[in-house]
Amino acid sequence: MNRNTRTLIVLLVAVATAAAATWLVYLAIQSRPVQQVQIAQTFVVAAAKPLATGARLSAGDVKLVGWPADAVIPGSFTKIEEVVDRGVLDAVAENEPLTTAKLAAIGAGAGLPPTIPPGMRAISVRVNEVVGVAGFVTPGNRVDVFVTLKGNNTGLTRIVVSNVTVLTAGTKYEQDKSKSGEAMPSSVVTLLLSPEDTERVVLAATSGEVMLALRNPLDVDVTKTPGTKLASLYGDVASPPPSEPPAPRPAPRPRPVVAPPVVAPPPPPEPKPYTVETIRGAKRTEEAIR
Repeated sequence: MNRNTRTLIVLLVAVATAAAATWLVYLAIQSRPVQQVQIAQTFVVAAAKPLATGARLSAGDVKLVGWPADAVIPGSFTKIEEVVDRGVLDAVAENEPLTTAKLAAIGAGAGLPPTIPPGMRAISVRVNEVVGVAGFVTPGNRVDVFVTLKGNNTGLTRIVVSNVTVLTAGTKYEQDKSKSGEAMPSSVVTLLLSPEDTERVVLAATSGEVMLALRNPLDVDVTKTPGTKLASLYGDVASPPPSEPPAPRPAPRPRPVVAPPVVAPPPPPEPKPYTVETIRGAKRTEEAIR
């Protein structure tokens, strides 16, 4: 038997041995019973379908789903009876567990009123395509409210309230998820305001023309402006631009003070001598007296 034949026989025996060992290991694994890890579970109430803000829950809107007992969400419910006839404060996705933060209190009802936080007020403002920013003012947006007051040859525009939350646009509490970001034409917009800001908006709506300005949702700073008067729009056109002030004249040089020359007073005149007039007949003479 030559060397090549012996090498081939060794390789065949090694491959056969490895195949047999692999087969035996496979059979041993298959014969072992399946081991399942038992996880403690509980049940929580979740939405059976997408729920819109303001909806009143019924038994068909929710369901019980299994949930790990060591990761229960705070404020969740374990019985369907605990959520029936309660209003939805915020939109809920399908299969999302319900919590006390998402639902109105028992007896608060459904619709818009339960969504108003304590101490706040909801007020509706009539809008059109211009006032409502072409329909892009939708629930959840934040806006600034402007008012324009007009008088005889005068006018003023200024911000009434700033960074106000829009509760509803028309009669809708939220945008349709399939039309997110699209315009929503409406004739009335409901704003969430404090009582003081509500008074300001009501007064502005009855005294002038109200406009809404859409804000970036990340911009939460209060807008502060002094307002704009009508005269400021054409003030630069009606009056010529101010000219530069003339250069100041140099101060005059002080002149030297020259004392006037001293003039000696003239000598006093000699006193006039006294005279005596003498008349002798037709002859008249004067004699001086020294």
